[in-house]
Amino acid sequence: MSEELVEEFITVESIFVRGRNCLALRSKFSPLFTDYYLHLMQYGLRNEELYDSLLKELMAYFTLYMVARPWAEQHAWTVNLRTPAVANLFVTGSSLTESVVGRVFTQDIKEPEENTLYSTLLRKGFEPQYSVVPIPGTSPARWVEEFYRQSEQRNARCIELPDECYTMVTAQPDADEEWLASLTREKMAHLEEDENTRVLETRRFRFYCGCTLDRILPTLKTLQENKEDLFQGEEELEITCPRCAAIYRVTKENLED
Repeated sequence: MSEELVEEFITVESIFVRGRNCLALRSKFSPLFTDYYLHLMQYGLRNEELYDSLLKELMAYFTLYMVARPWAEQHAWTVNLRTPAVANLFVTGSSLTESVVGRVFTQDIKEPEENTLYSTLLRKGFEPQYSVVPIPGTSPARWVEEFYRQSEQRNARCIELPDECYTMVTAQPDADEEWLASLTREKMAHLEEDENTRVLETRRFRFYCGCTLDRILPTLKTLQENKEDLFQGEEELEITCPRCAAIYRVTKENLED
């Protein structure tokens, strides 16, 4: 199966809630999750159920977060977990490329003192911005809410609805904080019936990395002087994409092209 075929987009709505001064983000993530599983199948990969569930939820709220931000940005989050199990969850994406991608790291992970979210923001013409936020508990929804409180310095609520629909509501200036804190699944499910809302914009996303062997080879070619040490007597070298875990096999002939 070719990765170029895995291109089904989801649409994220950005909805302004008048009178509450809050921004609601919403999308049904089933197509994106399907492409995530197709990607894993393509490379013979499978994440343990615990990590799989956490990564999917984190990708969903991360995607909603990107829509709450300006278009011309690239974001990346790494969640270094102590509980429920030691691992790193990595997600990255951009509205410019209409893509989001993520993977799980479980090998050679340094156990942190507490769960921690590391964020990176890249914008053309600006210095990278970094943030480090201790995050409580074992729920990605709570992690993102705490990230908003500490890094964005405003409140947010993350609420999952049925059928893999995820929502996030963020406070804007002069927000009705009491209403925001009172949100439940029931209220989110009937948001447009009960509140005065307006769709501000929509953005598309797909699970897509864009990595190829041709993009990986230039880095390996810088190590040509140590080719024998690099291959350690093997005919092929297995390279894993750090963004999506795709597996590429490199031969010595590849480095000579």
